[in-house]
Order: sequence, then structure tokens, then C-alpha cells
Amino acid sequence: MADPKGFLNTRERELRTPRPIPIRLRDYKEVYEDQELAVVEKQAGRCMDCGVPFCHMACPLGNLIPEWNDLAWKGNWHAASERLHATNNFPEFTGRLCPAPCEAGCVLAINQPAVTIKNVEQTIADHAFDEGWVVPQIPNQLTGYSVAVVGSGPAGLAAAQQLTRAGHTVAVFERADAIGGLMRYGIPEFKMEKAVLDRRIEQMRAEGTRFYTDTTIGVDVTGEDLQERFDALVLATGATVPRDLPIPGRELGGIYQAVDYLTRSTKYVLDGVTEGWVSAEGKDVIVIGGGDTGADCLGTALRQGAKSVTSLEIMPRPADERTARDPWPTFPMIFRVASAHQEGGERVYSTSTAEFVDEDGDGQVTHLRLNEVAFVDGALTVVEDTERLIPAQLVLLAMGFTGVEKQGPVEQLGLEVDGRGRIVRDGEWATSVPGVFVAGDAGRGQSLIVWAIAEGRSAAAAADSYLRGRTAVGEEPRGRTELPAPVLPQEVAFRP
Repeated sequence: MADPKGFLNTRERELRTPRPIPIRLRDYKEVYEDQELAVVEKQAGRCMDCGVPFCHMACPLGNLIPEWNDLAWKGNWHAASERLHATNNFPEFTGRLCPAPCEAGCVLAINQPAVTIKNVEQTIADHAFDEGWVVPQIPNQLTGYSVAVVGSGPAGLAAAQQLTRAGHTVAVFERADAIGGLMRYGIPEFKMEKAVLDRRIEQMRAEGTRFYTDTTIGVDVTGEDLQERFDALVLATGATVPRDLPIPGRELGGIYQAVDYLTRSTKYVLDGVTEGWVSAEGKDVIVIGGGDTGADCLGTALRQGAKSVTSLEIMPRPADERTARDPWPTFPMIFRVASAHQEGGERVYSTSTAEFVDEDGDGQVTHLRLNEVAFVDGALTVVEDTERLIPAQLVLLAMGFTGVEKQGPVEQLGLEVDGRGRIVRDGEWATSVPGVFVAGDAGRGQSLIVWAIAEGRSAAAAADSYLRGRTAVGEEPRGRTELPAPVLPQEVAFRP
């Protein structure tokens, strides 16, 4: 499997080179430059013939990592692309946005730096697009069944693509003005340029998937309408209810949910939309929450010209290395540095926000009142005499999400939601309503993009089996671009 001595001869883990900070802070282009194929081939050669590839276990998609590492090392990029796409519909997304739990499970990572699996994955996918190998896969015949997919994030897109390729007529409904879910506006351009998303959507359009934007299910089209006009539904609406911070002063201006801020910023960058745009220029910005979304806010605020950016996290600073609580091959809770953290800003841990303060009396936040916190006997406790004020003219809440929106299709279809805000489903991705399936964060809770794609694929197989008593989802492609475009048995026209 790959170079038998690769991990011995090539011990250095070589990642993509980030563009210089002073340059990239002046634009919104992707941070990392492409690697030469020869470099990636050498890095892929570090993949061991480890016998039991724990990267398979660590990857929710079960990606055939050793296989496409071996093919990349040999320079057989076309075959590597085929193996990569066999389990992952959108490797160009995961290669940019996934935190790579596969690398945490890499056997080489026991005592050496892990194989650069994520970099190899992205290179294979991007090279396949560059060479024209990523083509529409059109079914030879249609089943006559129709499926509605609600939500166009990674889970919805994966389900839609699998079902379309199985021969069903698939319509994807998105309430935003463009397809992609959070990948469209919630992910900054410097993490994934939207051209990467658009080229995959064009492939799906050519395969026969229908997309309808500016359509809110529950308002423009009811859940009952979908049940009447489609043979099955896949709900991939995400967990979109943000966690709030109900403390004194929350009503002040200048406090925004992180996704709202990122959405408005990305719309401004892409289309120059100024309505609702929030700029951090010249402001002291506080980001409450230390995860990936918080890092996205940090990078965006720095590009907008913020005076300062401080990221607050209520938990203690993680350890630099694995601890006994995070043994290999689990995904470790360690201190991580995103590209945005390298660009500037301050990270403060073990800190709780007690109050939003308006010292000027004009209804706008000017400061945050903070306290240090510590865990005492397992309970989070405020440390005495640690209260302080810090300046803040813009506060961004990046504390995650609490679950699905209950209004709309959940309420109209009579679906049950559990105590964690997730749509209740069984082991076959099915809700209590026949023909209605759930994929991604809507059923799992807030999670990773790789889990969303995996669940979209699984929910598609379940819906296919429900319709036909068996499933063809996951079989080898039955059609290529040389086949004529399918004539759909019905045009789904739901334009309000």
C-alpha cells in the first residue's frame, strides 16, 4: 500500500502553504495555495501498509483512504478520483472544510505526524475537475418516483445526488436565494471559494436534479403539499436555531448571531449587497465561542479592518498534545490553530460573560463585563475578584446551535423533536411519518460536514428502498455524459 518505505524516508509532514498574512488579509481568496502534484504524491507515499487502517473507522464516510493514497503516490490520479468518489460525493468540500478525524486515526500518528490525508483528498478532487474527469452521471432510465429534498446543505445535496443517480426525479428546495446551505453564505470565501460549490451544483443540474431557491417550506409550500406531490421526502434542514446568551444587556444593538454576521458579510463580498451588512472596521470585536464558526468570524472581522478581535471561550485552554482522556485513535480535544488565528486577535479561555454594557446610553453595546471561571468538583464556578470590563462595539455569538426550527415542515408534518432539538428518527433514517426521512444536523444535531454527507447518502438509500423495496443507491454509475439528458416524467414547478 503506497511506498513500502515512504513513512520511513519521508518523515516530514508537508502541508499546503498559506499565502502571506499581509496579502491575504486584503482579499477573500482562499488562504492556502495549491501543492505541486509531485509533493502530494510524495506525501501520499507516507501512507503505511498498516494492516488495519483505522482511518476507515475514524471517517464517517468510510473513505477508502489507503487505496487512493496508493493510487496518488503512483500518479494514477484518474483512478484515485474514482476511488475517492466511490464513498464521498463532495471531496472538494471535505478536503477544505472537514477537521479530518481520519488523520487523528492514522496509524502513523501513533508516533509520527499523520499522513496529510485531507490535503491529498482535496488535490485529487481539484485535479479531477481540472482534467474534466468529474462528469454528470445520468441514469439509463427513470423509476417514475419523485423525491423532495428540503435543504441544500451537504446532507441535502448528497441525498439528492444519490437519489437522482438512482433514477428518481428529485427536487431540492432552499429558502435562501442560492443553493448550498451554510456552505453558500455561512462559510467565508477565504475558506472555500464559491466557485468550488458552483461547479458541483452544475454537475448535479446536468444529472437531472432540480433546484428551487427562495422557497420556504412551511410558508411558500406546505409540508402537506410536498406529501401530496412527491412519493418521498428527505428533510435536511440542518440545526439552525442558534444558542443565545440571555444575560443583562442582550437587547443592545451591536450584538449578532455569528451565522447572521457571516451571511451578511459573504453576501457583501460576493454580490456587494449592503442591506443588513455589518462591518467590523475600526471596532473592538468580541467573538463569544472558540469553535470553527468563531474562527470564521475572526478572519472576517480582520479582513474588514477591525481595531481588535478577542475570542472568548468558557472552557479551559485545551492541551497541546493528546491526554489519557483522548487516546489514539479517537479525535483528540487539543489546542488547534486555524489560519484565522494566525492572522491576529487574542484568545481568552476560562472566561464567562456576565453583562453587555452600554456606557454611552445610546442603546449600543460598548463593553462586556467578564468573570474568570473554573471547574470546582466538576461544577463551573465564578472565580472571586476577577470581574473586569473590556471594550466591545461589535459582539458575535458563536456558541453553536440548539436544534431544528419547529415551525414549518416539522410542525406541519407532525414530526417529533427530542430534548436536544433533533427530529426523531429510527435506525433506517425514517420518521414516524411514512415516506419522510431525515439526514444531517436535523436528525443528528450540530456536527461535521463529513457526517452530513454520510447521512445524506444513507438517508437516500433508505428512501430508495422505501420506494422500490430495494436500493440501487451506491451502485456503480450506470450512465455518463454521452447519454442524452433524461426527460423527466413531471416538471416540479413550485415557484411562489
